[in-house]
Amino acid sequence: MKTKVLFMGLAALALASCSSDEPAEINQGRAIGFRPAIGTNSRATEINNSNLSAITVSAFMGQQELFADLSFTKGNQGIFTSDPEYYWPGDDTPLNFYAYSPTAPGGNLSITTSSKTLTDFSPAQSLGDQVDFITSTASGKKSTNEANGVELTFNHRLSQIEIQAKTDNDAYTFEVTGIKIGKPVSKASYDFDTNVWTPSTDRAIYQDTYTTPITLGSEAVSVMGQGGNAILIPQQLTAWDPENDAANANSGAYLALKLRIATKATDVEVYPFPSNPDNDWAAIPIDTDWEAGKKYVYTLDLTHGGGYVDPEDPGHGTPVLGGPIKFTVNVVDWTEADSTVDMTTK
Repeated sequence: MKTKVLFMGLAALALASCSSDEPAEINQGRAIGFRPAIGTNSRATEINNSNLSAITVSAFMGQQELFADLSFTKGNQGIFTSDPEYYWPGDDTPLNFYAYSPTAPGGNLSITTSSKTLTDFSPAQSLGDQVDFITSTASGKKSTNEANGVELTFNHRLSQIEIQAKTDNDAYTFEVTGIKIGKPVSKASYDFDTNVWTPSTDRAIYQDTYTTPITLGSEAVSVMGQGGNAILIPQQLTAWDPENDAANANSGAYLALKLRIATKATDVEVYPFPSNPDNDWAAIPIDTDWEAGKKYVYTLDLTHGGGYVDPEDPGHGTPVLGGPIKFTVNVVDWTEADSTVDMTTK
């Protein structure tokens, strides 16, 4: 009899433990999360640690795709999590992650088990519409990364370009109302595994103009305008040859300023040329090797010259200013001339 009572008590206890309206929660561990960090080389409107609010991530378990192009957004303590949440495999199987930002960088982005590329990427034609592009790859597993998330170190995959200008010339006023970056490669494909860009043969001109002139002085100032710095495809530039290829048939690279030059004392305009007002861009060749994640600041010094007429303008390749005006002076020796003056008065 005592035995029967004991069993009835256990049954009642079990029944009570299952009668709650709240379902029993099964602890599945923490969801997969990330702790992004971004390199310091960047542009004026770059993605950085403070403004990065979302990343896109794909995950692979061996040759299997766990999830693809999933958005992770910034939450508590700077940890990025997804909705819906994905959890770590309980057997500690490692996962490989491919992450990038922004969500739509342009071009054709494909991250699969067989290919992880961004193809036919082209920077926006307008400088103000150009975007940063950062990527990161990492591996993680439950035992190592469940508590604090996977640290993703992002790097900038494009190059930033800024043009500054100055002059110590006291005879002329130099006013800038635009910039141009001429003929860099404008389309390329990126490999997430090798971090290498493969450029195409397409080239473009990126420019910005503005109405309020920037008057140059002895201190270098940015002349980039409202569009901000350019952010372009990393590449080895081949310079424009103004002497042998003035029309730039070979699509050489150059920088140019939309420029007005006038005398300080009398405000007589010497450029654009009086003979051709359409010549208003002054260009200089460049052959830099642009590397990913680096910012290149070009300082154009107009103290002793103004470059060449832009290859897109009439009279291309002509020096904007010649050499300094100078004179060869020859003083003729005095020669004596006899002259007799009659001093007789009448």
